[in-house]
Amino acid sequence: MVRKLFGTDGIRGKANQEPMTAETALRVAMAAGHRFTRGDHRHLVIIGKDTRLSNYMLEPAMQAGFTAMGMDVVLVGPMPTPAVAMLTRTLRADLGVMLSASHNPYKDNGIKLFGPDGYKLSDTVEEEIEALIESGLLDHLADAGNLGRARRLEDAPGRYIEFVKHTFPRGLRLDGLEVVVDCANGAAYKVAPSVFHELGANVIPMAINPDGTNINRDCGATETQMLQEQVVAHGAHLGIALDGDADRVILCDENGTIIDGDQVMAVIARSWRAAGRLQGDRVVATVMSNLGFQRYLQGIGLDMERAKVGDRYVLEQMRAGGYNLGGEQSGHIILSDYSTTGDGLIAALQVLAALVEAGDSMSVLANVFQSYPQFLRNVPANGASAMDHAGVKTAVAAAEKKLGVDGRVLIRQSGTEPVIRVMAEGLDQQVVTSVVDDIAIAIADASAA
Repeated sequence: MVRKLFGTDGIRGKANQEPMTAETALRVAMAAGHRFTRGDHRHLVIIGKDTRLSNYMLEPAMQAGFTAMGMDVVLVGPMPTPAVAMLTRTLRADLGVMLSASHNPYKDNGIKLFGPDGYKLSDTVEEEIEALIESGLLDHLADAGNLGRARRLEDAPGRYIEFVKHTFPRGLRLDGLEVVVDCANGAAYKVAPSVFHELGANVIPMAINPDGTNINRDCGATETQMLQEQVVAHGAHLGIALDGDADRVILCDENGTIIDGDQVMAVIARSWRAAGRLQGDRVVATVMSNLGFQRYLQGIGLDMERAKVGDRYVLEQMRAGGYNLGGEQSGHIILSDYSTTGDGLIAALQVLAALVEAGDSMSVLANVFQSYPQFLRNVPANGASAMDHAGVKTAVAAAEKKLGVDGRVLIRQSGTEPVIRVMAEGLDQQVVTSVVDDIAIAIADASAA
């Protein structure tokens, strides 16, 4: 089946344009509600959101869809994506929904769905939901007396804060640490500063005044300049940047130097391996993770498996192999001992635990490996057909020859945007940039043909 709605991370689009309209949100809720109706109990769905203006439109539309199918709805308001996954499990709900476009600007939005186990839905289940949307749903509406009800869960933030704090090792505290926390004017703007403060840190919060349109604007995990400046200006020990729904994290050290997801995983892998906690002596990363990271792991006797881009694909591979650490260079870090999805706060706390135990500065702790020069370019393209063009294949072959055994090329169709992503890495930055440019030109020519 060709998927029309779902991409690599739920459904994404421009707010108030298909598929991010109130009508489609209503139909998605009705279809998902029908798919997850099982048994005679009162069915329950959790709906969370980030701080985008369009969520005032999408949230009530989805609430209407679920209640029309006879499901009760619990609204938790602005909360991180991993909080929705956790609450879906702990409240024994049948389904969880997060309304967010993650790191994208406010004009975008998305729908992420979680099953009763707190895991994102498989491709197969998403295809079933799409089929239900197309087949018609009016025959499955609840009787008037069996319509669902909706209520707000006022203590949702407190539940999540306590859950996250309990992932920090007992006996450790953050006393004496000064931490800048960038909340991206997003879903974690209330809970994130509280977590670090309650564990003893002196917190300098930033981007905690969402207005519906400023989520991820000049802040957050994809726009870290302000965080870096604030860390240096305050003489802080480190900075923590979350994205709009707080399922990813990027750190910076006391000098304002960025620590990406690969480096975060390296710190945690080393710490957990020393403590005997790293299952399978293996980390699951993606095809985008740096070769320097892979060579570092090999050098300390650990293995790396690469999954497709998308944290749910990383998680699927982790579950299949029984591994407990995985993630993406972009900052989605999955620690399956604690969570069923990426959680920026929990990942940051694991690094902070390693920092406290080592007694080093962040710049020393995170100086784990030397990254290979890497360059990524997004080339506009409608569909992936250009990747099969003879000219593109020739350009890729030439690039691989130039880079040799200490480099690699990756081209892939984006799952969330109409672009082909071209990435290369190797020992020489100039060569890396040059081969990406050559491939990008070939793709542009193929698309125009």
